[in-house]
Amino acid sequence: MTSRKARICPILVPVLVPVLAAGIAAAGSAAAQDISLNYESLSSLEEPLAVEIGDTTFVLTGLFDASAARDAHNDDTGGGDLTANFQFDALTQLPNRWRLGLTWFGQYSTDAGPDAGSDDRYTDNMALSAGGIWGTVLGGNVAGVVREQTRRRRGAGNGILAFDDALGGLADRGGGYVGRFGPWVASAVVDEDGDFDLGTMFQRPAGNKDYRLTVRATEGVYTAVDGSHRFDTSAVGAVGEVVYGSTSVDAGVGWERLSSSGPDADRWYVSTGARTKVGVVSASIEGHYGRIEGEEEVSVALGLQYDVARGLSVNLGLNRASAQVALDGATLVDTRESRIVLSLRYSF
Repeated sequence: MTSRKARICPILVPVLVPVLAAGIAAAGSAAAQDISLNYESLSSLEEPLAVEIGDTTFVLTGLFDASAARDAHNDDTGGGDLTANFQFDALTQLPNRWRLGLTWFGQYSTDAGPDAGSDDRYTDNMALSAGGIWGTVLGGNVAGVVREQTRRRRGAGNGILAFDDALGGLADRGGGYVGRFGPWVASAVVDEDGDFDLGTMFQRPAGNKDYRLTVRATEGVYTAVDGSHRFDTSAVGAVGEVVYGSTSVDAGVGWERLSSSGPDADRWYVSTGARTKVGVVSASIEGHYGRIEGEEEVSVALGLQYDVARGLSVNLGLNRASAQVALDGATLVDTRESRIVLSLRYSF
């Protein structure tokens, strides 16, 4: 089998290099770029709490979410599930105008939900960064940084669309770069195993609308859900978004190659969604369709959020996902669920 390193340049790098070069050439010096280490489903939308002590600024965001869920497929009803997360930043600037930062994101959950398979868990990500007019370099738990820069927008309330990403991913630790060059944002991560994630985003208003386009290429690893095979993956994807007032519509497409010493597989998918806000009510609808070697993966998500007061909201989600894919005796994907999630959330 051809080694993963040998596949990097001919398959993925040519997809992004011309786009990255055009963005850097068309813009001037890089501007400051905020870094998020929140790779989870729930994200705070409120303005952060901030205080300055000496030459250092401390910034804090977070949320608490108490939810109940029911899965129609296994007649399982959750009760009293709690999710709490935070992101803490300590930022300072040196005399040479370089910006130094420490970012720490943590999340505790009594129910791992659709993104993991265990109850009562705490996870965290931490990274150090240094930035200047040339952008920001960072190291630590940065595996999801490019994904956060290039992904489709999260759904409203508890709407969570399954399968809307490459199956393969990076190791937890690595180094990365994020830089804004005018309307372009370039991002890259290389993990401790030599796998990588590259992305670029172009965003600019035109008339009364805002347009965003992203392109992403990833070399990663995926383990079949039954643990029988480990796949090296190569994936490319693109996302387009249009925002008009309080309404946004976006769509994403992707292709992924899964290679192993045994079976290989090709995967492609398309995802789309719309989100709007009317007064104190936000709503979203999303859908996904994909195929892995002729087998289907399908998911839909409906989300609703009602703002009670600043930071306090009632959230509803109806999420359905179905994919059962086997290849030469290996179970690649095995998901079948129809979840209704209702929660009370406070964000700060």
